[in-house]
Amino acid sequence: MNKEQLEQSIRERISDHIHLAKQIETVLCSDLRIAVEWFVQTFKQGNKILFSGNGGSAADAQHLAAEFVGRFEKERIALPAIALTTDSSNLTAIGNDYGFDKIFSRQIEGLAQEGDLFIAISTSGNSQNILEAVNACREKSVKTIGFLGKDGGKLAKRVDLPLVVPSDNTARIQEMHIMMGHMICELVENEWS
Repeated sequence: MNKEQLEQSIRERISDHIHLAKQIETVLCSDLRIAVEWFVQTFKQGNKILFSGNGGSAADAQHLAAEFVGRFEKERIALPAIALTTDSSNLTAIGNDYGFDKIFSRQIEGLAQEGDLFIAISTSGNSQNILEAVNACREKSVKTIGFLGKDGGKLAKRVDLPLVVPSDNTARIQEMHIMMGHMICELVENEWS
């Protein structure tokens, strides 16, 4: 690939990102408002947000949880958020004893309380361990939001609020997930500043 072709490839990816962000504005603006309201309500009730995902989505779960416990842009109180992807002892013990499909649901059983909010991050919407976690949330009266992609997969019908990025490109879906997450962080943080 020569210099011009490489630059053209870069422009195409930026263009794809911008186009998808505009689609998010059109199709998810109202649902993102609801998500912000649910985050604020959860924190104001003294409850916590639980995040999970696999691979890059696990990294996004950790990133977003850290933005609430630490800070996003403004000084404020720490807000209770946990990424269920971070405790290697839990993950390996549960995975070994119960199987990989239970690594998040078992943590939901032990850590979640009624009034908490669970954020399921899955580009395909079909991750079995996330589906199991959503089932566990139902049993505990924990609301669920899905950061999803493609057609939303099975999770789109299982979570209370599906935020489906209309793309089949995993990289672009993950870019939109972190963009949406950052918007939520900023707008929620404004309630405490």
